[in-house]
Amino acid sequence: MADFPSSQGGPASPEVAAYVESLAGELARLARSHNLATLAYLLDMARLEARNIVLSHTPDDGAAERQT
Repeated sequence: MADFPSSQGGPASPEVAAYVESLAGELARLARSHNLATLAYLLDMARLEARNIVLSHTPDDGAAERQT
C-alpha cells in the first residue's frame, strides 16, 4: 500500500485522486463479485468522484476525456 503524507511533501491532489480511483475500482469489483451490491455502488460513486477530480486537473486539450 502506498503511504501518502497528508499535505507537505506528498503527491498533488490529482495523483492521490488517481490512486483512490484505482483502488475504489478494484474494491467495487471485489464487492460486486461477492454480491455486495450496495457496497459496490458506493465504491463506484467514490471512483467516479475521484475520476472527476483527476479530469478537473488535466490540461484542457480534451485528449484525456476522449480516451476514457
